[in-house]
Amino acid sequence: MNISKRTAVLVVVIGVAIAAIWIGFSRHGGARASASGTTASTNDAPSAAVATVQLRPAVSSITVPGVFQAYQDVLIHAKVSGYIKKIFVDIGDKVHTGQVLAILEIPELNAQVDAAQAAVTRDQSEIERTNHDVSRAVAIHAALHSEYGRLKTAASTMPGLVAQQEIDDKQSADLSSEAQIDAAKSAYAAAHAKMSEDLATLEHFKALQAYSYVRAPFDGIITFRYADTGALIAAGTSESTNAMPIVRLAQSGLLRLRMPVPESDADYMRIGGPAVVRVQATGERINAKIVRFTRSMDRSTRTMLTEVDIPNKDLHLAPGMYADTTFPLQRDGKAMVVPIDAIVEGDQPYVLVVDGNNHAMKSPVVLGIQGPNFYQVISGVKVGERVIVGNQSDYQPGQTVSPSPVDMDLTAFRQTSMPKGATGGGPANTGVQGGRK
Repeated sequence: MNISKRTAVLVVVIGVAIAAIWIGFSRHGGARASASGTTASTNDAPSAAVATVQLRPAVSSITVPGVFQAYQDVLIHAKVSGYIKKIFVDIGDKVHTGQVLAILEIPELNAQVDAAQAAVTRDQSEIERTNHDVSRAVAIHAALHSEYGRLKTAASTMPGLVAQQEIDDKQSADLSSEAQIDAAKSAYAAAHAKMSEDLATLEHFKALQAYSYVRAPFDGIITFRYADTGALIAAGTSESTNAMPIVRLAQSGLLRLRMPVPESDADYMRIGGPAVVRVQATGERINAKIVRFTRSMDRSTRTMLTEVDIPNKDLHLAPGMYADTTFPLQRDGKAMVVPIDAIVEGDQPYVLVVDGNNHAMKSPVVLGIQGPNFYQVISGVKVGERVIVGNQSDYQPGQTVSPSPVDMDLTAFRQTSMPKGATGGGPANTGVQGGRK
């Protein structure tokens, strides 16, 4: 009986031990399965390239192409018609203001100058003659007036001594001589007026004669020569629109760079505003300022012509060269910026923010300054938050992601950490595609 009780107790103890061992094993196995499931869940989260919202200076700019032009570029015509007696310049020659470029031979104009000079000489003689006439008329009038005065005095002192007819004749002669003075003075004045007229004619022909010397109106370079010695040149007046020029002169020591600025950016143009010019042919970079703009839009291109002046004393730049000019438009010294590929554009732009639990959250944003590879965000994100860069269509709001940070240097983005599960020693592929969604 005692043996049976001991056997029963032993069986119970062994059963309890087996049950305990089985329960413990089951719990351990369940925990390992749970841990394995969690690890699998984490490893299954898609990798996402993320950048941190930062405070940086933001500057927007526009780059437009332009063409260098001479500051002044004119065709040199002759003022008067004539044959080229001598031409002193050819293409590429440097000339200075007032330098004689060519001499015209104009025989008929020389004859007109001589005729005008002769008319002036004749007028001088006429002035001398009329001046003498005035003097003679004055003298005659003085004698007749004196004689009339004496007779009138004698007649009044001794009535009947002098006949009244004789007194009337002397009075008439006195008045006539006075009129002769006025006539002589008028002739003298007319001679002076005629001389002034002929002097003006002489100056006119002399001025035309001076135009036989064709001179440079400013310092520049002869860019083309149209005529040679002996060529007949017509006067370059508005009536002779087909008149052949003698040379073409360009002022290249100072160049104009003209650019068409789009309508959307025209409001940012300011006189004295900065501009950075890069010359395509030479590769040089020139800091310049806006000098002038038209303040009017071209109706066909919807652009506004804008100019900067570029000094070119050594003439190493030539009119016709191309250059790209960059104009700064907006600037914010402390702007919240994100990579341009972090913005999903549309009617309401948004970003995908990765929260502390690595969940992707959709956040609408208000955009500001746009740079070449960044956007200023006015609202919708905070400094320090992480935003997904590129491939936003691969993620859903609320989805768990495996963030892979990238540097935001505003010129290129490179990954700084390996995504989970990646192998190999090189940098992992960030998945940034460059285009915006």
